[in-house]
Amino acid sequence: MSKRRPGPVMLDVVGLTLSEDDIRRIDHPLTGGVILFARNFDDREQLCALTRQIREVRDDILIAVDHEGGRVQRFRTDGFTRLPAMRLIGELWERDVLLATRVATAVGYLLAAELRTCDIDLSFTPVLDLDYGVSEVIGDRSFHRDPRIVALLAKSLNHGLLLAGMANCGKHFPGHGFVTADSHHEIPVDERSLEDILTLDAEPYAWLGMALTAVMPAHVIYPKVDAHPAGFSKVWLKDILRGRHRFDGVIFSDDLSMEGASVAGDVVAAAHAALDAGCDMVLICNSPDKADQLLREMKTIQDPVSQRRIKHLRARGKAYGWEKLQAQPEYLAAQKLLEQAFACEAP
Repeated sequence: MSKRRPGPVMLDVVGLTLSEDDIRRIDHPLTGGVILFARNFDDREQLCALTRQIREVRDDILIAVDHEGGRVQRFRTDGFTRLPAMRLIGELWERDVLLATRVATAVGYLLAAELRTCDIDLSFTPVLDLDYGVSEVIGDRSFHRDPRIVALLAKSLNHGLLLAGMANCGKHFPGHGFVTADSHHEIPVDERSLEDILTLDAEPYAWLGMALTAVMPAHVIYPKVDAHPAGFSKVWLKDILRGRHRFDGVIFSDDLSMEGASVAGDVVAAAHAALDAGCDMVLICNSPDKADQLLREMKTIQDPVSQRRIKHLRARGKAYGWEKLQAQPEYLAAQKLLEQAFACEAP
């Protein structure tokens, strides 16, 4: 076991247990985080064994997952609550505002409490993109079209995460919902003016303020603001997010293996561009060869400010074991509330 400062790279692992190559990558001094996917999950016992393996290699590592609810939920069986898509909470808002905020808090609490029993620090949630009805990749992952409703429901969800000792990550700054192209496979371009974006899509980031602990920018180009996608743009990250919005949390790049990142060059050039623009940590997923290239060729060593920010994202407080969690009154109440609101599948 090693005790080090986290590096600026978050990468994934191949399967249900660590391979020798996984261990080598995690042990690299540039590595600071591991992101898990559905392929890394068979059941809770196996998942807990995997996170223990990761901690044995690096005890300073940040373990994360995309676990939003709806169609983006990596762990769905062996007791994990099937969480609703965020659009369903937004639709509930239209019928009962107070119930919707209670449900959002319950979702955040269940999400975080269950992940923490498996020693996972962070879920990349909430989605703050607005639902314009045109983006298939965002779609029902968005709470609502109205930025005020998005901000208030996200704040409630963040409160639930915090109750279980978990930080949060708003995405995809300044907004991915207006474009039809999927940045996993294309390079989306949003032709709107800076004023339009700031007064609509980016407003939840301004309103949430200190309630946001991390942000992930979009692989979207906004040519009337900057020629670079937001995740590689000093204008968006340093001038607007850090400067105008006074955000002092962690900025993660989105996955550098996505097509939307290709405009920045190969994975090494893209990583340097993202860090230079203002990101604290870069993600490289589903491409072990590119992860190897990045760790081999990247020259940037993370600065102390970024290291401090990332350390603050580690889960806080003692997590319950699974059996003890199932008996907690707040857990049972959150489960009951979701079942009543959505008839969600019980764990």
